[in-house]
Amino acid sequence: MAATTNPFKPTAGRTPPLLIGRESVIEDFEEGLENGPGAPGRLMRVTGARGVGKTVLLTEFGRIAKARKWEVIDETASAGFTQRLLDRLTASSSTFSATIKPTITIPGLSASLGEARISPNIMPLTLREAIGARLDVLEKKKAGLLITIDEAQAAERDDIVAIATAVQHLIREDRNIAFVFAGLPSIASKWLNDEVLTFLRRAQPEQLGDIPLYAVRDALEDTFTQSGFTFEDKALSMAVDATEGYPFMIQLVGYHIWRLVNRHRDRSTSASEQDARDGISDALSRLGDTVHGPELDGLSAVDKTYLLAMAQDDGPSSTGAIAERMGKTINYANTYRTRLIEAQVIKDLGYGLVDFAIPYLREYLREHAAFIRLSTESQR
Repeated sequence: MAATTNPFKPTAGRTPPLLIGRESVIEDFEEGLENGPGAPGRLMRVTGARGVGKTVLLTEFGRIAKARKWEVIDETASAGFTQRLLDRLTASSSTFSATIKPTITIPGLSASLGEARISPNIMPLTLREAIGARLDVLEKKKAGLLITIDEAQAAERDDIVAIATAVQHLIREDRNIAFVFAGLPSIASKWLNDEVLTFLRRAQPEQLGDIPLYAVRDALEDTFTQSGFTFEDKALSMAVDATEGYPFMIQLVGYHIWRLVNRHRDRSTSASEQDARDGISDALSRLGDTVHGPELDGLSAVDKTYLLAMAQDDGPSSTGAIAERMGKTINYANTYRTRLIEAQVIKDLGYGLVDFAIPYLREYLREHAAFIRLSTESQR
């Protein structure tokens, strides 16, 4: 009887059965932990478009560190994340509180001067001191501390300065710490050129991209086989091509086709062409809900207008044609072109051409064009 637990995990942050195409990054991190304080793999920045597996990779790093008995603190760079870090670091510390009753004694007389209460909150720890104090405990156990920060492009500057300054000093002191921050490629221009944050430039860069289709094919086939299922040749090719090497789409396609095969496992354990077609259709619907829709929600009205102008083409778009469709000058349109490239929504192909960086976004824009136009009007 085939397995009944779906091995694919198309959910943000859930570790999939195979981190295909990420072996070298994982090896770099493992070597960093093995080689001790100051090793390159202990200070890393992971960048890539949404859906390429940044959060999944951070989760895997945490699993590796915990296997070595390290403590792991995961945070997302929303407002105030350094205070949350500080709270977590000090939460497990023993609380010190004392009541003192000072007295004055004169021969034949003893008088109380009242009560004085001392609390540790009078002098709060800095982030550097808090991390250092936690490392004092961990290093006695031959362990260390991994801190991961996701969505780093959204951080407030004060928060990034605080964590970068703390980690920089602790690395200089050869403490047993590792720090990995992940986000969209825009973190390079936003943080790495800041004079106060030059330390972050030394972080080992890991740019995540699409997975080669031959690796996708092997991963899908192997995962199905381990579940007791197989693919018809044409069905496997359809599934592989539909992913376009996009990591989140690999999980979606695998999940939905596996689910269909598992439903009819009593009569067949092979994924047919119909299973592939239906699974791909379900995957595309889910991709729109979880990637395309949220991506567009975070863009301005003009950003969306630029993308709708691009979506009229079946392939790469000319920046001049986009400006003409928008009814704007090329210089005006190029402002939004630059923004969308930095956000990894579109990519620069050179020679005045751009194309979508997120698979199937063109099709999603075409299907939802009327609704998107209405929403852009309400944003103006």
